Amino acid sequence: MDLVHEKLAKTLCTQPSVILGLEQKLEKATGKKGIMEKIIEENEVLVKKTLEELGLDRATAKAGDVYQSLITRIEHLDSYLYDFLNKPDLSQMSGVCGKLCEVAFSLNKPKSGFFIKKEKAIEMLEKFPPQNLLNHFGYKTAGELIEKEGFSSVVSALRFTQDSKWMHEFFNKAYSDLAPSDFEEREVELKILETKWLDVAEKFLEKKYHNVSHLKEFGVIFVIPLEIDTKGETLRMFTLILHYLNEVPFYSKLFKKFSQQENFSLKLQSLLRGDVPEGPAQDNAVRIVQRYLAKDDKNDFRLLEPHINPEAEHWYGAEGDLVKLSSLPRANGNAFGYWQELDFVGDFFENELVSFDLIDLVMSLVKKGEIKYLYHQQEALWNKIFIEYLGREKLNQLVEENIIGGFINL
Repeated sequence: MDLVHEKLAKTLCTQPSVILGLEQKLEKATGKKGIMEKIIEENEVLVKKTLEELGLDRATAKAGDVYQSLITRIEHLDSYLYDFLNKPDLSQMSGVCGKLCEVAFSLNKPKSGFFIKKEKAIEMLEKFPPQNLLNHFGYKTAGELIEKEGFSSVVSALRFTQDSKWMHEFFNKAYSDLAPSDFEEREVELKILETKWLDVAEKFLEKKYHNVSHLKEFGVIFVIPLEIDTKGETLRMFTLILHYLNEVPFYSKLFKKFSQQENFSLKLQSLLRGDVPEGPAQDNAVRIVQRYLAKDDKNDFRLLEPHINPEAEHWYGAEGDLVKLSSLPRANGNAFGYWQELDFVGDFFENELVSFDLIDLVMSLVKKGEIKYLYHQQEALWNKIFIEYLGREKLNQLVEENIIGGFINL
């Protein structure tokens, strides 16, 4: 083992022996040599280049200065995006989304997807009534609720109005007998909810909520119309939208694929839960981690072993879409152009890891530095290792083929 393995291990919060063992397995599988060194060299080049652009000296830069300089760059980007999107006022955009949706779809307009039919969704909700919503609006049936309040608004609101007990029962029972015939091809919808849903959300939620989320199985991406009043919120919201415009088609493709196979409903539920195998990996197997486990437990043992994260690939796609923004009329040249190549980049200053990943930085900005996010960069770095050995296209193919089993055999 050498400094390369130690540096990667320190960045990924694992042991050098883990990195060395992975290198040996991937070299044997692909015949490629020197990949770990290449990744460290590329990281160093990008760190140095970025610091020079920020006016910092690599040899003397301190962690706080590097972090703050990156955050200042994100603040400028956020402010520019806010103006570019015509200063979006979400409270006025439920009827006509305007520049926000127009630009998002110009950067990434997904093909039609494979989603649960609306009439089937109503049938499911009639069987398992969302009582909180019905009581709030005074409706007697789910059919009436959806007719009056709109399909996408109602299914979106399930996320923040129904308690976890109802959600688990609805998912475990209503989804257990879904068949391919209950699905149809239709467009992905980006929905800005009406302002009245703010009152509904406030009534049922105890903590501050994320204002962008999605429902893979219904093909809906929704935005709760919070006031944009914090630095970084425009950029966070827009990158989340782009992220879901990559993620929803990824899962829709899998829904359609598994509709031709046995145990469709079981596979569907596994995908929607984001199942990650809990047992140990076999010697030549690499775990697929469908979600950010660090949100629940940063010490989860599955994060300390070699793994592949499809989420990081959806973010890579979103950052690539953001790059396209630079070529649109009125866009500011390359202002958005180099963040995609920094997704895996991070380094230690005064023995403190600083992430150069756009998503980590914008999430940290919105949290006003109370939390300094690192896990998007770390997950992108795990993916980077496998991409350098296998290629991005091959890696994504292997993920699609093995996502239900949860392991890829090298």
